[in-house]
Amino acid sequence: MVNTAQTRVQPAAPPKAAPLVLPRRRLDARVREQQIVDGAAEFFARRGLEAQMRELAAELGIAHTLLYHYFPTKRALIERVYEQTIAGRWDARWEALLDDAATPAAARLQAFYREYLAAILTPEWLRILVHSGLSDGLIPTRYFALIRDKLFPRLLRLARAAAGSRSRAGATPREEALLMGFHGGLIYHLGIWPLVYQQPYAGEGDAALIDTFIADRIRGFLAQMPEVMPPAARPRAASRVRA
Repeated sequence: MVNTAQTRVQPAAPPKAAPLVLPRRRLDARVREQQIVDGAAEFFARRGLEAQMRELAAELGIAHTLLYHYFPTKRALIERVYEQTIAGRWDARWEALLDDAATPAAARLQAFYREYLAAILTPEWLRILVHSGLSDGLIPTRYFALIRDKLFPRLLRLARAAAGSRSRAGATPREEALLMGFHGGLIYHLGIWPLVYQQPYAGEGDAALIDTFIADRIRGFLAQMPEVMPPAARPRAASRVRA
């Protein structure tokens, strides 16, 4: 190689991520508060919930006293981040979609999970959930309370109805395990694997193939439900067929 001035030029270092500095001009209190919450969500997703408020204030470019003016405690800020980043992504419209008995069960589940997974599977959502689980457990506890209240009972009723049962009894341990395996499996495969573990999966980014992955899990979930339902919930016709 010819040793010229051009060949001796070293490649430029990659640009660093822009700091989370907030504008210093006077802002409406609601705008400033929202900027703090947005910055905190990114900060906690990257650094974990054990990171200090002073560190957050430094990254935001504001005095820590101003940060405490808006959020007197770290827990108050984390709860606000939860409401915006985790709970705030739940759409009440999905409840009506899952309850629509005029639509086939598989179609309802496909439509719901296509939208739900697109809404939640972001680095902020997943990493904040995982970081909190490794520290105080506050956010996973709140999230799973929401899921057990708004989603799992609907999945249970829908799957039982698809199996020919109208039972409204609570989920048995086997049914709950099936619900969690179905719901959690989708999040693990399409979210945790690429966004937390940073491992690619075959078909990543292919919307049509991801729809197929969702459909495959739905078929397995609906097919297994008749086998894990308690005997009292099984319709007689289904029992005779299996006999």
